[in-house]
Amino acid sequence: MKGIICKEAGRFVMRDDLPEPVRGEGEAIVAIRRIGICGTDLHAYQGNQPYFAYPRILGHELSGIIEQIGDNQEGLKVGDQVSIIPYLHCGHCAACLRGKTNCCRSMRVLGVHLDGGMRERIAVPVSHLIRTEELSLDQAALLEPLAIGAHALRRAGLQSGARALVIGAGPIGLGVMALAEALGAEVAAMDVNAERLVFAKQWAKASCTVTASSEAAKERLLDWNGGELPSVVFDATGSLRSMSDAFDLVGHGGTLVYVGLANGDITFNDPHFHARELSLLGSRNATREDFNDVIEAVTNANIDLNAYITHRCAFERLTEQFDEWLKPETGVIKAIVEIN
Repeated sequence: MKGIICKEAGRFVMRDDLPEPVRGEGEAIVAIRRIGICGTDLHAYQGNQPYFAYPRILGHELSGIIEQIGDNQEGLKVGDQVSIIPYLHCGHCAACLRGKTNCCRSMRVLGVHLDGGMRERIAVPVSHLIRTEELSLDQAALLEPLAIGAHALRRAGLQSGARALVIGAGPIGLGVMALAEALGAEVAAMDVNAERLVFAKQWAKASCTVTASSEAAKERLLDWNGGELPSVVFDATGSLRSMSDAFDLVGHGGTLVYVGLANGDITFNDPHFHARELSLLGSRNATREDFNDVIEAVTNANIDLNAYITHRCAFERLTEQFDEWLKPETGVIKAIVEIN
């Protein structure tokens, strides 16, 4: 079986002799057809991904076709097209028992803690498969990054008619914007990259764009929101500085949601925090409910995932292509890898 192993930071190895996966109890064998490349993959390749050890097969934005499966309550069968929920939870810790499977105490994520989907086939618990016959293979692979945004929106309790600021116009932040707009909210997009802001306005329908490095950034937000700072702010940058600065952009009584993950400590001024009675929320991964919400949004709200995908390549060319996708001038929003 063919597969790509990240042996160490900066080094991929293509193999054609990987062992075939063995289907365990409650599992299915899925032939991988699409792999989305996300920030986790880029950071792992560069050597700065938290909770990571080498060697590892990357890849957790996945879609494919079921090749082997036993009897199951979900009614899945051989030949079904599926998306994979890559967050393998234990099912019995306190978080899981409260339905918060996304932050399981013993969480294992495919492509991070366990070998992922950069290979021809993978064994996956049937409970972590979603039938996606109404979607394309590309769309099915991209449910996962969008589900992260859907979970952040649910954490914040964002409602139709609300105005929200999303800091960071990368793939995750763009997903937050598009799904917020689909909910009926208005969105301001903030980033340091002018091209990303143009994309946020065109693709995610952001009604306001703000250059983060501008001295007038705060004033632009105030003008956009009738003299008030937004009541909901999502930070999807993964930048310690941005996450700290975001406290100054939330209105009184508002909510700040950390969608991005940064490897370090964040500090804030407590009197300032208390004076505004802010709510600070972390948002991690996603649940099956979030995946289902994304399917509904993609099918009913005309979220154009074809435009979201800016780069693609065949699986056999990934090792030679990956370094190019790391370069800012390449302009990658979302890259997709195809396995035939």
